[in-house]
Amino acid sequence: MSKLKFELEPIDQKPRRYRGGSKYDPIIDAFLEGNENLVEVSVEGKTANYLRAQLMKRIELRNMKDKVKASVVKDTAYMEKVQ
Repeated sequence: MSKLKFELEPIDQKPRRYRGGSKYDPIIDAFLEGNENLVEVSVEGKTANYLRAQLMKRIELRNMKDKVKASVVKDTAYMEKVQ
């Protein structure tokens, strides 16, 4: 019987699976492609808090926390580039 050659590498955490996509991804992509550092975001039929939650989920899943963040102030959603 031959010996099996292998390696073990310690890591901090498992990488997250990046799902195929979301209807909120184009919002993030368009913002990052633009020149503005801060924008107001609105989506018809969605509250600012719901929108922020969805954007933050996508930002986290795409490992973009160091590039962009979403927030809400007085029922208005905003996205800003992290500098």
